[in-house]
Amino acid sequence: MRNAQLTIDPAFTIGAADRRLFGSFVEHMGRCVYGGIHEPGHPAADARGFRRDVLELTRELGVSVVRYPGGNFVSGYRWEDGVGPVGDRPRRLDLAWKTIETNAFGLGEFMAWATAAGVEPMMAVNLGTRGVQEACDLLEYANHPGGTRLSDLRREHGAEEPYGVRLWCLGNELDGPWQVGHKTADEYGRLAAETARAMKLIDPSISLVACGSSNRGMPTFASWEATVLTHTYEHVDYISAHTYYDPSDGDRASLLASAVDMDNFIREVVATADHVAAKLRQRRKLKISFDEWNVWYQSRLQADLDRRGWVEAPALIEDDFTAVDAVVVGDLLITLLRHADRVGVACQAQLANVIAPIRTRTGGPAWRQSIFHPFALTARYARGTVLRTEPVSPTYPTRKYGDVPVLDTVAVRDEETGELSVFAVNRGSADLPLDLDLRGLPGLRAREHHTLAAGADPAATNTEAEPERVTPRRLPTPTLDGGRCSVALPACSWNLLRFSTHDSASAPRGGTPDRMKGAQP
Repeated sequence: MRNAQLTIDPAFTIGAADRRLFGSFVEHMGRCVYGGIHEPGHPAADARGFRRDVLELTRELGVSVVRYPGGNFVSGYRWEDGVGPVGDRPRRLDLAWKTIETNAFGLGEFMAWATAAGVEPMMAVNLGTRGVQEACDLLEYANHPGGTRLSDLRREHGAEEPYGVRLWCLGNELDGPWQVGHKTADEYGRLAAETARAMKLIDPSISLVACGSSNRGMPTFASWEATVLTHTYEHVDYISAHTYYDPSDGDRASLLASAVDMDNFIREVVATADHVAAKLRQRRKLKISFDEWNVWYQSRLQADLDRRGWVEAPALIEDDFTAVDAVVVGDLLITLLRHADRVGVACQAQLANVIAPIRTRTGGPAWRQSIFHPFALTARYARGTVLRTEPVSPTYPTRKYGDVPVLDTVAVRDEETGELSVFAVNRGSADLPLDLDLRGLPGLRAREHHTLAAGADPAATNTEAEPERVTPRRLPTPTLDGGRCSVALPACSWNLLRFSTHDSASAPRGGTPDRMKGAQP
């Protein structure tokens, strides 16, 4: 295979690497909440029932914002059920996931957990079975200082100061016929616009996300966005996008090229939003909130739902992620960064147990799944300005996307620390020689090369018994000579190459020290 080539120049910028790109998602689904982040009586639980081991891993993961409480769950949720004394809260049927919701964990608990985790809360309002008034009531309860019935009720419940939630989703996936309260684009667009206007009368400082298509394959894709934004463009700040990539069919070549689909998805939503802006004579450029994305073995979901009746917090889609899945997740993060000028928020779904980077056993330990590692390292080192990269790469054939580049890259430069981080994925089945030209950034020195490679054992997973079977490893530091260097990217691998103008590598701002000692398949 011929060498791939990559030239990086600081003059060619995309935008700032917004910290909100490293978001996660907590939904009342399966064991994400109960047995995941919240488990009173667990040996690691604090006085509020929060699992401290999961809190530590959340901080290590580098999560910046967390979307709550759904997801499909929110389309039938009554937020009032989850406030006040826990003993007085009602048990409800959750129609989204066919479970019993105890409401032992609600708004106040989530806000306290978010503070403990050091994350920004992102709330979703129910526009499935409810509407304008209920959304306004929730906002008043959460954000108004006091002196009204609902804000004073929050204070009676122990939260003297407003929660100050800045990010709000106007419902969830209401284009989907599976959604409780499914609507047409016109029905949803009008309701979302009315809700947005009213919510911003209560708190003009908030940012609002309108529902985009549930995925790019929906029959109404693009026409849904066009109609919804025609109603809401002047009232919202983001349009949402959701996508999951399913490895179940065994088509590994296409799975490794999933970022090609995400890239096209983003470009098409941007084009649709800009078309509506032109039609409405709007100069403001709307951004995307990519607030659900991940690898997901979706074929397993229905079996999970069908095998039991109405129970509390059953195990749902607790996928064991492989080394290949981790490479795909790293590549999806590269794509989100590459669109940093138009993607302002992104949330990997979900945080704990449910297709998650963090797994737990009820009453037992918590551990990092394979997909934890590329997320944690990207969140830690993708700081500063995203630089445009145009790699020259060989291609390989895929069934779903045709011929795609073997190499995918993005670079982020931190002007404050003088560091350059290059993220690169080799989708191929052989090692890929890469020639880097960094002459546009004089004074750089090569510091580290981390890789998570799936070539030797693609199906390897991390389990409770072997929690560090799949982890990144450090390769020899490349030699940078006259602004040029050559590296070998292992077969089927995600890579982080770090450079710096300083004599020693700077410590990352935030996060925890790297963990690079585990075995690597």
